[in-house]
Amino acid sequence: MKPEALKPGDTIGILGAGQLGRMMALAAAQFGLKTHIFGPDGGEPAFQVCAAGTVAAYEDEKALAQFADAVDVVTYEFENVPAATAAFLAARRPVRPGPFALQTTQDRLVEKDFLNGAGAPTAPYAAVSDEASALEAASRLGLPAILKTRRFGYDGKGQILLRAGEDAAQAFRALGGAACILEGFVPFTKEISVVGARGLDGSFVAYDVCENEHEHHILSLTRVPARIGAQTAAAALALTRKIADALDYVGVIAVEMFLVEEGGERLVVNEIAPRVHNSGHWTLGGAQVSQFEQHVRAIAGWPLGGPRRLGRIEMRNLIGDQCEAWPAILAEPEARLTLYGKAEARKGRKMGHVTRIFPENE
Repeated sequence: MKPEALKPGDTIGILGAGQLGRMMALAAAQFGLKTHIFGPDGGEPAFQVCAAGTVAAYEDEKALAQFADAVDVVTYEFENVPAATAAFLAARRPVRPGPFALQTTQDRLVEKDFLNGAGAPTAPYAAVSDEASALEAASRLGLPAILKTRRFGYDGKGQILLRAGEDAAQAFRALGGAACILEGFVPFTKEISVVGARGLDGSFVAYDVCENEHEHHILSLTRVPARIGAQTAAAALALTRKIADALDYVGVIAVEMFLVEEGGERLVVNEIAPRVHNSGHWTLGGAQVSQFEQHVRAIAGWPLGGPRRLGRIEMRNLIGDQCEAWPAILAEPEARLTLYGKAEARKGRKMGHVTRIFPENE
């Protein structure tokens, strides 16, 4: 039976209350859709813009059941929502993207196995469960390599770069003895990403490939289009669609990739983000339809929007006290400013972003 599409006035339940949930809620509101935010911290920014909110732990089944009764579809703004939470809700309401996508992307080893099974190239990797397997993996893959916890890592957290001669067993201990994965070194020249969307009917659209620069493991700058060859760009879009189809995905998905230029351009998939993504923030004001509107359209069962860029794009994150430059940014005619409504500008905290749109021929 074909899943029923939402209609204006229905309610989207969003797990997570950060800036991504906030921007999804604002996008939903333009269509007359209501949002109900669920998260453990009532001070988070999405609670400022929703029709209803529940402040509770993700493991609180009584609160989850009441939340499910109050919404028509459930989505999430980050991939560390417990899989058990998604499964509990999926028994009561449609969860989009589905629990399978969430489970696959929560564990780096499971994700790498899935990607290889789907025909997507990745770095060489090995499971690490103890000091002995850390040493064996380092010997087999060679150094340099990166030791990462299998779960709960983002923005550079939960990982250690191992250089030649360094002790893999010591690095494993430094990560607290958590289950890990060792990833072989990839000699990349650029980090790129594709932000795409897959609808309930299997339709797929993608934005132009993004080129990303990081500082202190946090995304700093995104340029669109990426400075890569046309064939490589087409291959990146095709890889993203292949991954989304294999996950039976519904919603916006981002696939992060490395560009390797040894003997020509080739792609290595780094990881999947089963949600709207920081490198797609430029679409808010920089594309026909933003990634947030696109996600709402997809999970509502509506037609996907056009992904066309409105110019040459540079998007910069405003991290920590960089958000204090907002008056100067507002004075720039080519700048589109988005602030997230966070009360405190802490070091390393994403407070907003600015998208600058330039003519294509400049």
